[in-house]
Amino acid sequence: MGAAGSKLEKALGDQFPEGERYFGFENFGNTCYCNSVLQALYFCVPFREQLLEYYTSNKSVADSEENLMTCLADLFSQISSQKKKTGVIAPKRFVQRLKKQNELFRSYMHQDAHEFLNYLLNEVVDILEKEAKATTKPERETSSSSSPEKIANGPKAPLANGVHKEPVVTWVHNIFQGILTNETRCLRCETVTARDETFLDLSLDIEQNSSITSCLKNFSSTETLHAEDKFFCDKCCSLQEAQKRMKIKKPPHILVIHLKRFKYMEQLGRYKKLSYRVVFPLELKLSNTVEPYTDVEYSLFAVVVHVGSGPNHGHYVSLVKSHNHWLFFDDENVEMIEESAVQTFFGSSQEYSSNTDHGYILFYESLGPTTK
Repeated sequence: MGAAGSKLEKALGDQFPEGERYFGFENFGNTCYCNSVLQALYFCVPFREQLLEYYTSNKSVADSEENLMTCLADLFSQISSQKKKTGVIAPKRFVQRLKKQNELFRSYMHQDAHEFLNYLLNEVVDILEKEAKATTKPERETSSSSSPEKIANGPKAPLANGVHKEPVVTWVHNIFQGILTNETRCLRCETVTARDETFLDLSLDIEQNSSITSCLKNFSSTETLHAEDKFFCDKCCSLQEAQKRMKIKKPPHILVIHLKRFKYMEQLGRYKKLSYRVVFPLELKLSNTVEPYTDVEYSLFAVVVHVGSGPNHGHYVSLVKSHNHWLFFDDENVEMIEESAVQTFFGSSQEYSSNTDHGYILFYESLGPTTK
């Protein structure tokens, strides 16, 4: 890797970004799903900055308990503080902690990178929420003691559903969370019922020879609810035919798109990988949004790629854009690639193709403000 590292340094030459580090990750037996996602998150600058800030403010706390987040912060700090510009790091402590905490990732079987990303972000949110609640607890106790009638039913009610009533907005939410609105229009009285839900990533169904834009359009297409699927309209007080559609009410700062490449085939009784060609642009304009977020623009900065013909075996690598250069991370190996090479990961236009390297998780950063 020394040679590969120096090769990367030579390739970048005096264009090597000041203070940046490009390190491959050692593979501990099928941990490529973890390595590829961690590289994408390391080069998600707002996430990295917040995590390093968290590390700095918490490393002085001697009794701080080890958890997945402290292991991740430690790993990111280890990379950013390397004297060398390139090399290999073993994310051993993080992987050990992950396996200790979740039996899903314990085996040496091929794991799903999207499941891992989901688990990791939700775990970080849980840790941050617990810490936020722990710091506000004393205040709650002092304020509640002066008004005992307020806690006649105990603090259980707000705590049990605390997530809904008083959600703690963490920096993970500020970076990745968007809001979807599910609009249902009764076809009898025309009343529109809207229900909002939050998301940290969007999972999109895919079709052959399509694009992210068309997948997003399908995601927001109007669906008619009739026959057994009729909608209970509160105004009509009965089941009615209705039209339903999903739109993005508030786009996130970092938009994570998961392409549903693994589909359960009833007739086969197993999952099959869809190698469909799905074009993901370097610049994406979101059109299925609600006012005032019309035409929010995004720029692609990372792609987690699944390599292989089936869902239960294969390999994960990642493509990352850093300081206007594209890099290819394959476990220990890191190399520079041309921007034009990104399109070789769109997928295959024929079902049986020798190219099995397909974009699976896409990371886009908003080019404009997503807070209005």
